[in-house]
Amino acid sequence: MPADESSAAHGKGRPRGAAGTGRVLAPPAPGGLAKRGRPAGTRQPAVPRSRGRSGSGARVPRGGGVRRLYEQARRAWDRPLTAYYLILGAGLLITVLGLVMVYSASMIKALELSKPGTYFFRKQFLAALIGSGLLIAASRMPVKLHRALAYPLLMGTVFLMVLVQVPGIGMSVNGNQNWLYLGGPFQLQPSEFGKLALILWGADLLARKQDKRLLTQWKHMLVPLVPVAFMLLGLIMLGGDMGTAIILTAILFGLLWLAGAPTRLFGGVLAVAGVLAFLLIKTSPNRMSRLSCMGVSEPGPDGSCWQAVHGIYALASGGWFGSGLGASVEKWGQLPEPHTDFIFAITGEELGLAGTLSVLALFAALGYAGIRVAGRTEEPFVRYAAGGVTTWITVQAVINIGAVLGLLPIAGVPLPLFSYGGSALLPTMFAVGLLIAFAREEPAAKAALAMRRPGVRWKTMRRRGKKRPSGER
Repeated sequence: MPADESSAAHGKGRPRGAAGTGRVLAPPAPGGLAKRGRPAGTRQPAVPRSRGRSGSGARVPRGGGVRRLYEQARRAWDRPLTAYYLILGAGLLITVLGLVMVYSASMIKALELSKPGTYFFRKQFLAALIGSGLLIAASRMPVKLHRALAYPLLMGTVFLMVLVQVPGIGMSVNGNQNWLYLGGPFQLQPSEFGKLALILWGADLLARKQDKRLLTQWKHMLVPLVPVAFMLLGLIMLGGDMGTAIILTAILFGLLWLAGAPTRLFGGVLAVAGVLAFLLIKTSPNRMSRLSCMGVSEPGPDGSCWQAVHGIYALASGGWFGSGLGASVEKWGQLPEPHTDFIFAITGEELGLAGTLSVLALFAALGYAGIRVAGRTEEPFVRYAAGGVTTWITVQAVINIGAVLGLLPIAGVPLPLFSYGGSALLPTMFAVGLLIAFAREEPAAKAALAMRRPGVRWKTMRRRGKKRPSGER
């Protein structure tokens, strides 16, 4: 028998591909069989594992689980409906949590006034119901209707703000003459609607000027936007409400920034506003005392910093997870305005650091979504209006929370969507509805929402069913 056939007949002594060469390989070493294609007794080099692949063959990004989570989060942020769901979810969660905290923080105050414990909660709940209707209506309105509302809303707001200053009609609350009496327990603060009016009117004005390419000239950028804003500021300051005036000034700066105001022009308007603010603070002992209470740890001999200090006490006593819902101590007459300006302090005391960070995260999500809507649109009015609303809500939240933390002077502005006050809640919920409408108008979001309709999905399924091979069941 030839050597080739003998080797094939007796075993695996010859590697594959070696037939016909005339070579005779040594028999396998005792203790194990030789590997195919390799002489016995030699070690096979280790095969390096392929980087970026798991044992199942699936590709894993470098960096392990952290990188994978980052990639998943980035893809989630880039989805067409992310801004829509963030605005809707964050706005509703802030409002619902605010209702819970208003009920908890206002019970003792209501009993002090010989009212039922649910007195403030019922008023806030009614305002939230009306605000929900405004939110739904605003989210369903087309952009043209929003622009059509700009001038009537501005003129109506100016009329009401003038009416506030008429003796016998306007009311003074906590030293500010900015209220109208509507009968019964209901009051109205027109300056809160002035924020929304300035945003809609200013966005419409800037959008029309941009269409005509007039924003390259500084006079068209400033006139009549800045004079009208100063008129609103003057009417607000006649009542002594500097906190609302600060928010209105921030909205004006936001609109000018979005319009592309040059640095010199922007800096000039900022310098004028800063000088006016300095004079208004310097000439008012009440405002000077509020400025001096920043970062203090003692109420002082005259108790001028009582509210600021007890706000810090409430936050400090909350710990990580708080004392429990309804178990606040500071709301028992120690902390003034526990359900309005300082509701964030009661939240920290009852829900702890976890609760306050949750509120901050919701506001951050709402602000991010608003910036995304303003940055991705090609419609000038949508960009200016979305940017103005985002500036309004985020700046007001920062001022309120900064005052509670002792980092900013107490300005007397409520926490948007969270604090007690129907006059503040109604226009803010309408503004959130604006953001929802703008998020729905994005082309990618509109297409994604259309695909989620039952009729469209059923038609798509039928269309896919026709493409199946005839042999399939």
